[in-house]
Amino acid sequence: MATIQIVGAGPSGSAGAIAALSEGAAVQISERRRSARHKVCGEFIPAEAVPILQELGVWKQFLQRSPARISHCALYSGGRLKQWHLELPGYGLSRLEFDRLLVERAVCLGGRLKTGDTFHAAERHKGQPLILAIGRNKNAARGQRLVGFKAHFQGPTDDAVELYFSRWGYVGVSTVENNLTNVCGIAPEDVLKAFAFQIDEYLEADPALAARISPLSRTMDWLYACPLIFSSVPGRPVDGENVYPAGDALGFLDPFTGAGILSALLTGRMAGIAAARLGPPDEHVRDCRRRLAKPFTTARVLRVAVNAHLTPLTAFIPGSWLYRLTRPQVLA
Repeated sequence: MATIQIVGAGPSGSAGAIAALSEGAAVQISERRRSARHKVCGEFIPAEAVPILQELGVWKQFLQRSPARISHCALYSGGRLKQWHLELPGYGLSRLEFDRLLVERAVCLGGRLKTGDTFHAAERHKGQPLILAIGRNKNAARGQRLVGFKAHFQGPTDDAVELYFSRWGYVGVSTVENNLTNVCGIAPEDVLKAFAFQIDEYLEADPALAARISPLSRTMDWLYACPLIFSSVPGRPVDGENVYPAGDALGFLDPFTGAGILSALLTGRMAGIAAARLGPPDEHVRDCRRRLAKPFTTARVLRVAVNAHLTPLTAFIPGSWLYRLTRPQVLA
């Protein structure tokens, strides 16, 4: 069997590599970055990801990195606070550590990793299975674009994942390893421009956020990701023979659902198995679409509510329902 080429060493690419290697396939991973790094991400790993981490053989190593335990959710919108306990606890772990964990497992199993490498389609042999884990679509007009931002802070921690909605966007606050707090959000480019892209000043403009962050001190420069373009449906088609998309290459799920890392792990593992077995790529995409349909639909509805300043209406929806509606179908 031909070596499986994987483009991208993030959670979906590494999960695909581990799954393919477990099927007995040979794997080559191409990653344009030379080393793992911090990335703009909510860094929330829900309980539904635990079985996948166990199947990938990294659960023990995951716990050894002392992830923060997340036991409840809090949603602030329009001056209202909505709280609920998670049925099973989630975890907080930085993308720096999480990406390292997964790629180290892939290499340990025999995967070949080439960093600082930009993969070109012309280099691919005819019929060679290819897993695309390259991330989101980045085409958007200036002025209409959404910008993601993130930084870590020191200070008092909590066991909640908190979401603060405003007329401009939203910000998530949650704990990761080493008693650090991850502050990650999304706002329109033109709004941030009005604050001269000073994220600290932008956060201080929201009284609830300002009160939450005031006891904290930032430990790193703000990171940015732009543009963020959300997909209306998962599973966009990919050209080419034996091409298996995974993660954001299937479609970018609105991060406030807290299901991004879970979806990356799920679809990456599915892509790895499908590529190793040379399953029909269209069937792989259809299966991914079926499993991701619920969170994508829910995110689209909630995004409309955010844009129309209707998020206070979520106060009338049980929190456990909101959580379940944003989970992909993990079991087949």
